[in-house]
Amino acid sequence: MEQMMSEYDEDEKPTTSSLGSRCAPPQSEEKFHHHRLSSTSGPARPFRPTAEEATSSSSVPMQNNNNMVPLHNTSSCGTSTSSSELQVGLRKRMKRSSVWDVFVKTDNEVHCKLCDAKLKYFSSTTSMMYHIKNKHSHAPQEDHHQGTGGGDPPQAAAEAMSHSEVTQRICVMMEKDMLPLSMVDGVGFRELLAYIVRDYTVPTVEEVTAHVESHFRAKAHELRRLLDTAEAVALCTERWAAMPAERYMTVYCHFITEDWHARRAVLQTHGMPPVGHAPSASTTDDLAEKLIETVGGWGLAGRVTACVRDDAKNVTTAAHSCARVTWDSVVCFACALQSSVSRGVSGDVLGVVAAAGKLVKHFNHNSHAGMALELRQVQMCLPGHTLIQSSKTRWETIGDMFERLIEQRWAVKAVLSDRTVTSRQEAHALDMKDEYWQMIEDITPVMATLKWAMTVMSAETEASVSNIYPITFSLLHTHLTAREHESKLVSEFKIKVRESLRKHMEVDAGDLASKPALMASMLDPRHKHLSFLTPTVRLAAKVKLHEMVSKLDVISSTVLAAKIEKMETLATHPVSQASQPKAGDAKNAMLLLLGDNYSSSYADDSEAQVEYYLRDISPSLDINPLDWWRVNGPRFPGLAILAKRYLCIPGVSVPSNLMSSEDRRTYARMRTRLSPEHVDMMIFLNKNG
Repeated sequence: MEQMMSEYDEDEKPTTSSLGSRCAPPQSEEKFHHHRLSSTSGPARPFRPTAEEATSSSSVPMQNNNNMVPLHNTSSCGTSTSSSELQVGLRKRMKRSSVWDVFVKTDNEVHCKLCDAKLKYFSSTTSMMYHIKNKHSHAPQEDHHQGTGGGDPPQAAAEAMSHSEVTQRICVMMEKDMLPLSMVDGVGFRELLAYIVRDYTVPTVEEVTAHVESHFRAKAHELRRLLDTAEAVALCTERWAAMPAERYMTVYCHFITEDWHARRAVLQTHGMPPVGHAPSASTTDDLAEKLIETVGGWGLAGRVTACVRDDAKNVTTAAHSCARVTWDSVVCFACALQSSVSRGVSGDVLGVVAAAGKLVKHFNHNSHAGMALELRQVQMCLPGHTLIQSSKTRWETIGDMFERLIEQRWAVKAVLSDRTVTSRQEAHALDMKDEYWQMIEDITPVMATLKWAMTVMSAETEASVSNIYPITFSLLHTHLTAREHESKLVSEFKIKVRESLRKHMEVDAGDLASKPALMASMLDPRHKHLSFLTPTVRLAAKVKLHEMVSKLDVISSTVLAAKIEKMETLATHPVSQASQPKAGDAKNAMLLLLGDNYSSSYADDSEAQVEYYLRDISPSLDINPLDWWRVNGPRFPGLAILAKRYLCIPGVSVPSNLMSSEDRRTYARMRTRLSPEHVDMMIFLNKNG
């Protein structure tokens, strides 16, 4: 290594011959570029001068008749200092080791960016190479072919990767982008790989299918092992269509791990009959059978707490009609709020939405008007935001559209008043009346409050189901209550949304105390007081919690009994051993008589557990309930089991990463490319990767 470093240093020193060569006649352009390409490691690329090179060469003519002029100053045979330093720095960059892509040098140490390991640096990269080879085999390795030149640029970049690795990368690409496996048969795809990877044989569809199926089996086995440790799971379904004749239902599961982390995974995607293909009863039975098939196939029978429904008639009926369905049903908060707001956006409100949408569409599609709006924003010192177009399927975009129009109101009006941009006829058709603007200002805060509720419920970082009823009652009794100073339009909107939400969330049901979402609220230490309920319902919920703790299923009871028996054995074992308390040792005698767990005996008493839990101080609202149970679970072992059963239920059926309309459209476009025989496998790998 020392010999290599000495040779490297000798190369950096300008010798007499090298100085003489700088005064020699210049090389041709072809040889010059060939020299630059052959001196670099990795794929060859076109020469692009650095800023210093461009500066040093900008004052020198590039051509003189038919002869090329050197890029450095050749006014004399003496060596230019800046040119010498430039070429030395250029050679250093060419010979730069790839380990510096992984390590960062600080003083006499180097720090690994992948694992934060620290190594001593003695002007040698050997120790760093050994570290990368042993600890990070996937990281870029030293290129042993530096400066050899030749070869096609893409092929030189792919030589370090074996053909099996290329095939694996192709499979990973298909899984992430949900591409059809038949893509490998494409002529263009094969020509691309032949150009990039030398002597590479593109795998057939059968070979790619085998690779993907192997990965699918490994992922499924990994997920099954994780589910085996889960106390309980909750299901939710998503129905979608690739084509009118291809309809599917994807089943998700949510659960809490042993260390109190919320997890979500795709279990299976089922093909469903097209709409109108079968009678309603048959469709309902088919939905129920698909859910039962999924639960049985994954070994989850008896551990499903609830299934979150999208409030569709078939799914709701399927959750109750089949005798083999043993789990409860929970209303998706997002779907309930969507239906409620859609009911409120009617009559005069719908007219305001239509007028605002027409105005926004004009500015978004008319480039002349859009440029004029940008100019007015600068003149009026307004934010340079574009107007937002609402979507019929996403109610929250209505509030976004209204909020942006309020922000840009006077800039919009200025453009509409400018006759060089907007004609009188267009302005008359687009400009909204003052009462419309006032309606927008009045209803925007209400829409913003509803959007906040949706944001909280769609959060993936905590148990959102426990927030359903606290948020619902807060909306019903506070935010959606009509006030005296409000306009008639806003009051009517609030009333419609409130009544629809009350109906969808079943807040007046006689069995509200036994609803899974309300049980989750009681098991959430932030909401356990249930102050949003009437005293009668609150008492009924408390009684229900007592019953559930005292009647845990056989498996949980057996586990608890084993733990208690082990504790009692450890506590009474010293009685028959030499460790009996000595005479006069009052502390040891008291410990022997009362037991080690005397001060926390409520942990073995189900009723005492509930009482101590309810009397315990409630944490702040910004605390994640799962973090609280991770710390306090040993104090309330019975309640901890119930907490894992009910806090795993999601508050919405749609995954949070697909809540936005754009993300949902992108995901829909991706999965429509799949062939029916590979839909289940590819969606499983894509969502569980």
